[in-house]
Formats: sequence, structure tokens, C-alpha cells
Amino acid sequence: MTVLIPARNEAQVIAQTLDGLQAQSHDLRIIVIDDQSDDNTAALARQKGAHVISGTSPPKGWSGKLWALQQGLREAHTRYTLLLDADITLAPGTLAALLDKARQEKLSLISLMAKLSTERFFERLLIPAFIFFFKLLYPFKLANDSTSRMAAAAGGCMLVETRALQAIDAFGSIHDALIDDCTLAKKIKLPGFRTWIGLSHAAQSHRGYNHLGEIRNMVARTAYTQLYYSLPLLLLCSMIMTSMFWFAPMSVMLSSNTIFLVTGILAWLAMSVVYIPALRFYRCSLLWVLALPAIGTLYLMMTWTSAIRYWRGQRAQWKNRNYETLHND
Repeated sequence: MTVLIPARNEAQVIAQTLDGLQAQSHDLRIIVIDDQSDDNTAALARQKGAHVISGTSPPKGWSGKLWALQQGLREAHTRYTLLLDADITLAPGTLAALLDKARQEKLSLISLMAKLSTERFFERLLIPAFIFFFKLLYPFKLANDSTSRMAAAAGGCMLVETRALQAIDAFGSIHDALIDDCTLAKKIKLPGFRTWIGLSHAAQSHRGYNHLGEIRNMVARTAYTQLYYSLPLLLLCSMIMTSMFWFAPMSVMLSSNTIFLVTGILAWLAMSVVYIPALRFYRCSLLWVLALPAIGTLYLMMTWTSAIRYWRGQRAQWKNRNYETLHND
């Protein structure tokens, strides 16, 4: 199997990721595409035994990550290619389990949504909700149904049949996609290849978010893209989120009408019940459900931040690199 890891200034995390790969039971050819890092990412990767490609600047319209993967794919000649982010650690045996599932269920793309860090206050406040909202946008049951047009993937860990990547012109066909993982899944699923996405502790990110601004930038980078840069959809989303997260608590706290009070309590209970699985997955206190109004408000503000940046002509930025306005196909 070939492993492709795009890496730009990942010196703090790349060694741990490579250690996790070396703990797998399969013979791997690990290729790190050094995306013009100005730290010692490449040197650390070589020390861990990875083959390092010195990446070039992305052509106009390409994202840095997709261009790095395009360069690495030229050296992938195995049946399967693992696309792995530089901050993702796989538990021992994970690759064997993914391969078994791919072969038994004839899957061309199988991805794991990695468990993100929840060590800090704002991570515990917002990260479980990030997964919660993702699953609302891309219901896993539909995404994993071969008869459904819904497609989703998690870019941190994707095991793909190399022939499927080649059949759709892999990264060249999605080079201008800002939400590249789900777009890749859609491209692969469209001609009839089967895809699957799941959530697991077997893949964990060791990248931390030290303050609220880092999480805001992560969300704002793609939030308005999720809405297809549509003002009507943004307004509709704002109305839905405001009513969803504030109707229940306002009814409970302010209403003197019994019907509104009971309705508010039931709505809050329902909202809490659907959010609890995300908290349990992250092993966070269930009391975080009480913060749902604040969580929803913060995510709505991040979405508006994304839209305002777009209207102001501010280009997407990631890893200290600016991009032209990219698309979500």
C-alpha cells in the first residue's frame, strides 16, 4: 500500500503520525509531499524513514493540499492508496481493519472521521458540535448507501482504490474544490464506485486549537462554501439555527404560558438527546448540552464571518497561503 501525506510546516506533528503508521502490520510505502515547508518537516520525515518529495508551488486555481497529493499520486502504483493528513495518528491494526472492510464490502473509498482534540475549554465547547453539524449536513447512513446521491468523506484518513482515483482524474478534477474530501467522495461515487464514511477513535488528530480564533478560522474557511455562496441560504440557515437553539431556552425562561413552557422543555430535551451521542464519543460531560444556545450562536457567527470575508473579496487562507476563491462542486 502507498501512503500519501501532504505536509506544510508540520514539524510538530509529523513524527507522531509516522510512528503510528510504522505500528501498522502492513508493508507500507510512505510518501511525504513537503509542500514548501519553512521548518524541518522534511528532515523529520526522512529520519522516520519516509520517502520525501519536495513539492512545487500550486498552479493557479489549485489548493496546496490537492496539488501536493497530485504530485504524490504519480508514485502510487499499488492497489490501494491511503490519503492521510500530517496530524493523524492511526491506532495499531487500523489499516488492516480498513482493508478488510474495503475488500469484503467492495468499497472504493473508505474514510474515518478522526477524533479531534478536546483538551482545552473551547475545544470541549465547540469540537463535538463540529462533528454534530457535519453529520447533519452529510448523514452517514445516506452517504454510505450506494443508491443515494449523498456522498461524504473525511479528508484526514481516506483509503482509496488507486484505480478509482485514476478513473476520475483524481485531484485534477477537483483542483478548485475547497471542501475537497466530500467533493472527492462525490466524484468517486458518481460513476458507481462505492464509498463509506465512519467515526472512530482509531484515528486521532494530535493538532490542538489553543484559542477560539483558531477554531473560528477552521470553520469560517468553508462555512459559506457549504451554503454555495448563497445569501438566501445564509438567511435561511440563520433563521433555522436561531429558532433551533434559542426557542427552547427562551420559552423555558420567559414564557408564562403553560403550552409554550412545555413545548420549550420538550424541544430542549429533544435537542439534548440528539446531541448526546457526540458528547459521549468525545467523552465530554453531558452538562455541555446546557451550552447549546451559546454553541449554536458561535457557529452562526463563524458562518457569517465566512460570508463577510467572501463579500469583502478576502481569499481563503490556510497554512499561511492565500488562495483564489475556490469552489465546492
